[in-house]
Amino acid sequence: MSIHIEAKRGDIADKILLPGDPLRAKWIAEHYLEDAKSYNNVRHMLGFTGLYKGERISVQGTGMGMASAGIYIEELIKDYNVNSLIRVGSAGSLQRDIVLRDVVLAMSASTNSALNLQRFQGANFAPTADFELFNKAVKQAKALKISYHAGNVFSSDIFYADDKAYYDIWAAYNVLCVEMEVAALYTIAAKYKAQALGILTISDSLVTGEITSAKEREQGFGDMVKIGLETLID
Repeated sequence: MSIHIEAKRGDIADKILLPGDPLRAKWIAEHYLEDAKSYNNVRHMLGFTGLYKGERISVQGTGMGMASAGIYIEELIKDYNVNSLIRVGSAGSLQRDIVLRDVVLAMSASTNSALNLQRFQGANFAPTADFELFNKAVKQAKALKISYHAGNVFSSDIFYADDKAYYDIWAAYNVLCVEMEVAALYTIAAKYKAQALGILTISDSLVTGEITSAKEREQGFGDMVKIGLETLID
């Protein structure tokens, strides 16, 4: 048992999906896992373990932002020996050709967070996906006939930016989308030599202003979940 997760040792599989929304974790467990059992309800940050095609897989909500996600990622790896982690989350498009419901595989994550400036005493660290997981995700997306974009994403500490033009800088450097957790996931996974990948679905566009509903963000992004699950058991 850790501070924020009440599971016993062995309750959590060594392979896990990490949605930000705990209700998305519940939805994934109910719709994709067999014999799913809840192992965590601390702060209502739900976690479940079940079987996917005969293999044990867990799914854990992490909350919004790197501060929250970092707590769960650290405890899952350090206290429960999880070694393959895939974030399945929503993101806002920064490019006109990346539209609602498109899937993005995060090769790397830029950030405006100070988390790595503090860790590396003012130097820059480049948070990067695990190459093996990334390759497997590409293979599985192609096998499932799910189109995808791959590249750099932007992990932001700010959801409501005062200066809307701020994101234009990132878009100009071909950053694909903005989200709030991948940089922390890749950094912590690197620290513990764990495998990590971010698979994102575009829930809104900072280019067109389009947006999906809260219900769709909770229950409607199945493509990234399918890719994530198939990648974990590949």
